[in-house]
Order: sequence, then C-alpha cells, then structure tokens
Amino acid sequence: MRKAVAAEEQEFVLLNLSPSRAQQQLAIAVVLVILLLALLIMLGPLSTIQLPEIDGFVPAYAAAMFVNDSITAVLLFAQFSILRSHALLAISNGYLFTALFVIPWMLTFPNVFAPTGLLGAGPQTTVWLYSLWHLGLPMFVIAYALLKDADLAKGQWQGSPAAAIVASIAVTVAFVFATTFFVTVEQTLLPSLMLDRFHFSALWFYTAGAIALLSILAIVALWFRQRSLLDLWLMVVMCAFVVEVSVISFPFAVRYSVGWYAGRLCGLLSGSLILVVLLYEITLLYAGLVSATRAQRREREARLMTGDAVAATIAHEVKQPLSAMIMRADTVFGWLDRALPDLDKAKVALKQISTDGHRAADVIESVRASFKKDPRIRNLLDLNGLIEEVILLVRDDLQKHRILIKAEPKADLPRVMGDRVQLQQVLLNLLTNAMDSMASKNGPRVLSVKSGVRDDGGVVVSVADTGEGIAAQNMERVFDPLFTTKSGGMGMGLAICRSIIEAHDGLLLVAPNEPTGVVFEFILSPSK
Repeated sequence: MRKAVAAEEQEFVLLNLSPSRAQQQLAIAVVLVILLLALLIMLGPLSTIQLPEIDGFVPAYAAAMFVNDSITAVLLFAQFSILRSHALLAISNGYLFTALFVIPWMLTFPNVFAPTGLLGAGPQTTVWLYSLWHLGLPMFVIAYALLKDADLAKGQWQGSPAAAIVASIAVTVAFVFATTFFVTVEQTLLPSLMLDRFHFSALWFYTAGAIALLSILAIVALWFRQRSLLDLWLMVVMCAFVVEVSVISFPFAVRYSVGWYAGRLCGLLSGSLILVVLLYEITLLYAGLVSATRAQRREREARLMTGDAVAATIAHEVKQPLSAMIMRADTVFGWLDRALPDLDKAKVALKQISTDGHRAADVIESVRASFKKDPRIRNLLDLNGLIEEVILLVRDDLQKHRILIKAEPKADLPRVMGDRVQLQQVLLNLLTNAMDSMASKNGPRVLSVKSGVRDDGGVVVSVADTGEGIAAQNMERVFDPLFTTKSGGMGMGLAICRSIIEAHDGLLLVAPNEPTGVVFEFILSPSK
C-alpha cells in the first residue's frame, strides 16, 4: 500500500515530474542568455574594466545566497519527508552544504568585517573556502543523479524521515565546520591560490577547471539518468556554475573586475533557480489542490442537492395521484357504507384507484429515469389526446374550485416524439399550479389550455389562468430548483417541468396573462 501511495505522490513533485515543452524551452533560453553574457564579458572590452571595491556587495551577496540555499534545502527536505528518496536527501544536503559554506566564506573575506577577515585568515583562506564550496555542490548533484531509480519502491529510506534528516544535517554541519577549521587554522599547509589580495595564482586556474569539469560531469550524469523537472533545472544550475568560475577566472582573474562581479551575480542566479522552480511548482500544486477541493465540495453539494431534488420531486409528483386515491377510497367507503351499497359505483371508483396507483408507479419510474443518464424510450404522441387525459385527471379539482376550463386544441396537430408519462406530468403540474393560483381568488376563474403550431413549425401547448400571477422580479426565478411562491410549495414542480421539456429538446416559457394571471407554454419539435 505504501508503495502505491508513493508512486502516486511521485507524480506531483519535481523528482519525477516530467518537464513540459515550454519548461524545456525556458531552461534552454536561460542557459543561452547566461552563455551569451559570459562571452560578451570574457571576449569583449568589458573584461579589462576594473570596478571599485564595494564594501556592502560581499555581505549582501552572501546573505542572499544563504537565504536562497537554506530555503531550497528546507523545501527539498520537506519533499524527502514525504517521498523518502535517497536522491532527494542527497540534493537537500547539497543545498544545505552551500548555504553553510557561505558563512565562513563571508567571515574570512578581506575588508568585509576586518582587513584580513573576521577570522583573521586572509584572502588565501577565502579562495579555498570558495573552491571547496563550488566543488561540493556538483558532487552532491552527481550523488543525486546516481541515487535516482526508475523503480519508485527502490531507493527509499525505510526508517524515520526525521531521523534521516537530523542525521544528515548533523553530518553536513560537522563536515563544513571541520573543513572551515582546517582551512583557517592550517592554511599554511595548503598551496597558494592567491598572489595577493586582488590577483589569483596559476593554481587557481586548475582549481577553476576542476570545478567546471565536475559541474560538466554532473550535467552528464543528470542527462543519462531519468530526466525530470528537477533534473532539468539542476543541469541549468551546473551550467551556471561553469559560467561563474569561467568569468571569474578568465581572462585576467582579478578581484572586483567586471568578470568577478558578473560571476557573483551568476552564482546568485544559480542559487535562486531551484528555489524559484520549487516555489512555482508548489504554488501550482496548491492552486490545483484548492481547485480540486472546490470541485469536490461542489460535487458533494450537487449530490446532496440531487438527493434533495429526488426526494422533493417524488413527493411533489406522487402527491396528486395519492390524493386522488385517498379521495376515491373515501368515496368507495361512502358507497359501500349504505343500507343498499352501490357496488357499480364502488367498482368504478376502485378501478380509478387502480389506475391512479399505476400512474403513481409510472411517475416514480419517470422521476428515477430523469436523474439517470440512460436514454428514455420515446414514442409518437398526440398532444391533443394528452391534454384530454390530463383534464380528465383534474376534473374533480376543477369542479371543487369552480374553475371554468377552456380547451382549444388545434385540429391536425403534428405528432411529437416524447415520453408520455413525463409530458403528462408537465401538463398536470402546469394545470395544478394554475388551479392553485385561482383557488383563493375572487372573480372569474378561467383555465385555458390551447395547442397550436408556430411559424417555425414547433408544436406549442399553452396553459393560461386568471389567478394572482407572478411578480416581475420572480418571473425568471420560478424555474429555479427549490424556489416557490406558495406557502406550502416545494419549489420543484416548474424546475422538473423545464428539465423534462429541455430533455425533449424543447422550451418552457412563462409570461404574464392579460388582464391578470400567467401563461405557461412549452414548445416541442414535431416528429419527422
């Protein structure tokens, strides 16, 4: 299980994230810019210019390098704690090594804190510390490349990540401390890399060549191993290392020249590259995580809304046939609870109850199907016949509320392809809403149901009432799920009607009726 999780985690980090084409092009562009600037400095007239000694430059440069490399090390250690990769542990300590080596290098630099350096070692110690610093990181990069393995299960630390991090940091700190102690105390045992405070000796050129060669070997090792986004930018860093020692050393190898300052800026760039890439990728990962979390929340809310909608829809749609069944059952009891039971009428009412029961079952199946992705079976329908059926279903309610029904079907109405139960529910909902809007209204109560054909060939069915009507600000909201203007309404009827009509590739529209009330009409395409 741990291996499977680790494999999935690897896909989201620099260690195993493949660089995109744009990232590869950006890396190549950075390398070309660095090389171009280096050639301009080394081969152009700028190489002969000696700049003034800026007192604050070295401390500022060292502080920036320390901060950059320390943060990079922390971020890489954090990734190691998740992935437990030996390769990540190696490169993490590489950046910790460079961050720590900046401190003694700055403290021994002449004229920064003291004429011969704060440790009193002089320029000879400074250049040796610089050399060891720049020889160290390429070796860590080579170790990183060699420790990488295509099999994610291999090359993983099996113990506690915290223990590995603490132990490796302790070893790195001890090595830096011991090396600094030896170079500062036993500097007389080391060959001279400086002729004086400003000029390098001939041995420095061999040392710079060794740094450049080791950096090139690191690039080759990265190139022939599995190439990830981290590999790509480490190769850029190693290219910057080669350029840095080149512009510092050639052509004159003099401190505070244009080449020397340019080399320091190149070193700052190389120290910032991995940090910038890490922060950028972490930002992208965080943005993706936030987006995924929001999408998951929306999906959960949608599921809850769907569950609520299914429950409300079933309750809404089954209410009418159940009410009819209850009313007819009460009627049956009345006809049977007589001195001479009227069996014929009781039988008719029982048949109607059976019909209502089957209709309730059809409604439930229709609602269930409306929330499924499976295509519904549709047949050719006569909308005029469907209108007559629905009017018969609500006949008792029409009489109860003293509503005059005006049916105006158009002769020779084209047939449409649709689901009979669903379109019946649309008509039933529209008629029920119309009756509810007129039930408590004084004055004429007229319910008009018409069918017709539009100029574009669409078949239209309209339901108009003379009820209370709908406020202008709510005219478009009436189709929103869970929105209702009724005190006991569920707010699902019209939303269901619109979804059914749209599933039939039609339109459901609403408009005010004149002089009062509202008109609903749905438009369907005729069958071809």
